Amino acid sequence: MKYTFDYLVYIGRFQPFHLAHMQTIKIALQQSANVILALGSAQDERNTKNPFLASEREQMILSNFSKDDQKRIHFVHVIDVYNDVKWVGLVKSLVAAIVKPTDKAGLIGHFKDDSSYYLQLFPEWQLVELDSLKDAISATPLREAYYRGEIKRIEFPLGTIEFLEKFQQTILYQELKDKFLKHDLSNL
Repeated sequence: MKYTFDYLVYIGRFQPFHLAHMQTIKIALQQSANVILALGSAQDERNTKNPFLASEREQMILSNFSKDDQKRIHFVHVIDVYNDVKWVGLVKSLVAAIVKPTDKAGLIGHFKDDSSYYLQLFPEWQLVELDSLKDAISATPLREAYYRGEIKRIEFPLGTIEFLEKFQQTILYQELKDKFLKHDLSNL
């Protein structure tokens, strides 16, 4: 099959991985031989905004794809550096470790809100903008519901549901849930 790109880069935190994320990756796999998922907030400490480690997110994401598609999905772990110039340099260097100079690379995503400005920071990568996802699912309310004990099953693929159910049985989940609920109650 002839693809438009050798690699499409998809940047996100995927905390947790939901159906709009999956739809984006499926579109990327139709247009590109490979997809690189740049997992943001990949440092090793957990918090209520970033409850899952990068390795856990890899497992969660891959569990939703066929073995053949899994071989085409690559990951880079991007830690938070809180400086756009350094962050762009970090993303580019991580991607360059996978992509050869002769490969055609692009960036896939959609401008959902002000936080999506980063899509404009990579002018050397052709942008595949997904207008159809403008009203897409947001992970924040899904994460908040999760801390209240609810998994919004219609918003997640099966592999994510299974991961979330298993994680709910851990002490880590209980600690994060307690932190979230304590913070939530203090904001009343």
